[in-house]
Amino acid sequence: MDFGLATEFYPEEYRYQPEFYKQDQAEPDMLQIMQQLHASLDPRTVFACYGKMIGQILPIQGVHLQVAKQQFHWGKHHGISLKHVAEQDRQSLSIHYRLISALTSSQLDILQGIERLLLQPLLNAIKYQNMSQQAMFDSLTNLGNRHYYNQTIAKSLAKANRQSEPHLSLVILDIDNFKQLNDTYGHSFGDEILHKFAYLLNDSIRDSDQAFRIGGDEFVVIVHGCHDAAAVLCQRLQKAMAKQAVLKEHQVHTSMGIAKWEASLSAKELYDRADSALYQAKAAGRHCYKTFKVK
Repeated sequence: MDFGLATEFYPEEYRYQPEFYKQDQAEPDMLQIMQQLHASLDPRTVFACYGKMIGQILPIQGVHLQVAKQQFHWGKHHGISLKHVAEQDRQSLSIHYRLISALTSSQLDILQGIERLLLQPLLNAIKYQNMSQQAMFDSLTNLGNRHYYNQTIAKSLAKANRQSEPHLSLVILDIDNFKQLNDTYGHSFGDEILHKFAYLLNDSIRDSDQAFRIGGDEFVVIVHGCHDAAAVLCQRLQKAMAKQAVLKEHQVHTSMGIAKWEASLSAKELYDRADSALYQAKAAGRHCYKTFKVK
């Protein structure tokens, strides 16, 4: 394992306060360290555990690690720079330490030993996270899938029931005449339309809202906050679709139904209300949104 050492300093403040390094302490218990690193399947928890341990054992006040497109950071951004690239399971991990003082040869040996214990549990946690995400997200649109929607709406309604003044709405959307588009231009074109529509939908929602593709050209959005937020979302999406070149060229529009949650409504009842509003939008000529009203 080759390390490159440079006396490079940066003024940035730290994100997390590292544990204080204690000099003249006993040799680290590698078995205990290994057990702690294998205790979680959340990659950020694994990495935070690693940072905390090396911060206690060695004069290290920060560490940054990058593997593929994922980045992890613990501690300070400044200090003596120590960089190298580790290899594990045919993957390259770029690791950048920030030191309080230069490491002795024995400290470097300890760091190498602890780092070797990190790599496998970290990659296992990343793999598990990726598999979990694949099970919860639609591969074509990268939106949540039906399974994820069912979990999320259940949690959202449970939270709404606990609040004194809950505000939550459900929006159901589908693409007008999507089957005709598929039949005319083929499934590849249909997939392109779904992908572009999903991108605009996800771009139109707020950070507090969540969008899902639950099947075919059917999408849902869980909208938090005031009830007007759902209508504003629908208007924002309509404007975005009118500006998108491919959707505009082929006159692709969407119909939307809104249902406002009321106390004691189940997830199915809320969905049925939004679905009823969607059919009202279809009956009104499509390319619009309607809000469910209790008769």
